Amino acid sequence: MRRRFARGGARPLRRMLMRGIPPLLVRSNELLSMGRFAEGADGLEQLARAAEGRGGRRAASLYLEAGRARVLAGQNAEGVELFKQGFGILAASPFHHRLPRLAQRIIAELQERGLAQEAEQVAALVGGLEADADSLTAASSALRRPPLPTRCPGCGAPVRPDEVDWLDDVTAECEYCGSPVRAE
Repeated sequence: MRRRFARGGARPLRRMLMRGIPPLLVRSNELLSMGRFAEGADGLEQLARAAEGRGGRRAASLYLEAGRARVLAGQNAEGVELFKQGFGILAASPFHHRLPRLAQRIIAELQERGLAQEAEQVAALVGGLEADADSLTAASSALRRPPLPTRCPGCGAPVRPDEVDWLDDVTAECEYCGSPVRAE
């Protein structure tokens, strides 16, 4: 007797496992895209703790995205605490040059949501990096890159062109799973 698999059902999962993308990351990003922020944050926090425990480079990004999800879920204090963890890891890493741009984005998002107190807390965490906003804007506009998809095709995480590592002129690396993301 031969086994038959439903088309499309097992193949995406198999491809995902072959690439080494944790299913929990994919599921967390699905939950976030459905507006289920607290549930998505739970998975991201779990992944961040695991990455931090093994010294993984993606721990900071996962903590920051989990913090963002907590804030979107209305859990502001927990979100700020996760931002603190992510910024701490990032500041001690070889990728510390990303800190001003990430802090600027997070502070702006908090202010847009009317969370001035939380924005001030984040600004205090990173040492008042808002003064560097003009130099960051000038630096990002000097280097024009082709547009990227808004979501990673591997894990579904948001792709921010000014925050990714570019592998070549048209390919960036997903900050969360490491998959290559090609320009559209």
